Amino acid sequence: MKIEANTVQDYLNALPVERRDAFNKLRQVILRSKPEELEETLSYGMIGYVVPHSVYPAGYHCDPKLPLPFINIASQKNYIALYHSGIYADKNLHDWFVGEYPKHTDAKLDMGKSCVRFKKMDKIPFALIEELMGKLSVQEWIGIYENAVKRK
Repeated sequence: MKIEANTVQDYLNALPVERRDAFNKLRQVILRSKPEELEETLSYGMIGYVVPHSVYPAGYHCDPKLPLPFINIASQKNYIALYHSGIYADKNLHDWFVGEYPKHTDAKLDMGKSCVRFKKMDKIPFALIEELMGKLSVQEWIGIYENAVKRK
């Protein structure tokens, strides 16, 4: 399910009614707990939290005109998704998240490399997501990103 939107507000307005409360709560958790340097924008057809060019002028190596992506949230066909690049790129952060997840919800963890899928809106571990937002600074993310890109 792709939401056609030109702004964050357009995206929010197009959310399925049954997901709006949970999605908006997830967004508010991210907005209040994310590193302050991150900017909210539409990114890859989702709501993204990116490192702006004013902080990281090099931008995203795939397209340097774009800011460096870090976190995205999306309403997919059967779930709400949280994409967190740090979970993918930092094994310690990944292992911490996987270990903490069952302490915050009885829902089974449904996770890809950087994607956490929430199929039950009432089982989203908002407190864990809030804690996750503070685990990796923007400068730490840039360092991890640069190390990964420069090795290729």
